Amino acid sequence: MKLGFVSAILGDDNFDGMMNTAQEMGFGCVEVACWPAGGAERRYAGVSHIDVLSLTEGGAREIRRRCEERGVAISALAYYPNLLDSAPQRRELCSNHLKAVIRAGAMLGVNLVTTFIGREQNKTVEENLDQLQSVWLPIIALAESLGVSIAIENCPMLFGKDQWPGGQNIMTSPANWRRIFELLPSKNLGLNYDPSHFVWQMMDYIKPLYEFKDKIFHVHFKDIRLYRDRLDECGVMAYPLDYMAPKLPGLGDVDWGKFVCALTDIGYDGCACIEVEDRAFEGSKADVLRSMRLSKKYMENFVI
Repeated sequence: MKLGFVSAILGDDNFDGMMNTAQEMGFGCVEVACWPAGGAERRYAGVSHIDVLSLTEGGAREIRRRCEERGVAISALAYYPNLLDSAPQRRELCSNHLKAVIRAGAMLGVNLVTTFIGREQNKTVEENLDQLQSVWLPIIALAESLGVSIAIENCPMLFGKDQWPGGQNIMTSPANWRRIFELLPSKNLGLNYDPSHFVWQMMDYIKPLYEFKDKIFHVHFKDIRLYRDRLDECGVMAYPLDYMAPKLPGLGDVDWGKFVCALTDIGYDGCACIEVEDRAFEGSKADVLRSMRLSKKYMENFVI
């Protein structure tokens, strides 16, 4: 496995500054954020370390050269919108930008894009599945034609009242994965597997690795701390952030030894990127950099 990080945590840096940090800290890869310009609608979104809309073949060659000079690979191009947004105009904008990210991935020779399936949060899972093919089949067809794979993260995108009641991503469970892979039967569609999202859903995050081993294209190392006293007070029907919080790897409830052991069992040898979303390390740029160093140091107990 190659250890990296999600570049959104360095949202104030340009591409070179972000990659310099990756090199200085000894990371082997980076999942590079590629959002449209114009601001973020939520935390850790809106970061654009590569402007895919203006990328040319010459620009792609230059980016590859900079990566080679530093010895840091791009694990994937990242863009995580709601592709099933209830607003048709917003849905079209997200779809068009994701296609631009896919084209950029092909130009860069990265050939992997990480994203969400999306969900219309006020509709049932079944209603969302009914519209899945109309949105996603053209996207997957483009990816297949360019030799690019798409890895869907299993984050429910349900944290507070803004995403209530259903969240904004239906790729949340093995049961849903099976249905989605049946509706979208492409070898180019797989998972960006993050064990932390199973913790607060009270699910086994080890077992699915074995069933879906051929669909795991990318991995996130992020942790979740479940606060049992808060859960006892408000219950699982409350907003998830009322009883849990994202943490650095090693500061939450994921058993990283067991998780990485399972990854080695299934022969996963791809990229695994640390995703920092811990509010305890957001006070300053120094805190952010410290969080990255701490996360890397901890995960190197399992991945070198």
